[in-house]
Amino acid sequence: MTEPEQESCEGLTLQEQLQLKGLRKALKSAGIPDEDLWLRYFSIGGMVGEYEVDAYLESSHSLPALQRDLLAHAANELIDELPAPPRAPYNEQCD
Repeated sequence: MTEPEQESCEGLTLQEQLQLKGLRKALKSAGIPDEDLWLRYFSIGGMVGEYEVDAYLESSHSLPALQRDLLAHAANELIDELPAPPRAPYNEQCD
């Protein structure tokens, strides 16, 4: 998916556009592949096929609010399973 295709959200409602942009940002930040998202989404009861989810992620297909929320939930579950990023140590932790 190319950058211009990702940014084009024509045909989607404003709510869908905002939700899609937030989903894309979360997936990119966490390094989660689209295939992993769809597999988790499907495993938690998502009713839309991988092709339709890919089309949604490319802004060329609309999804019902419930399915968009299930995608968000699947993404958040995957993000929660990632190891925590390293934290800066305090002085007493460097002994």
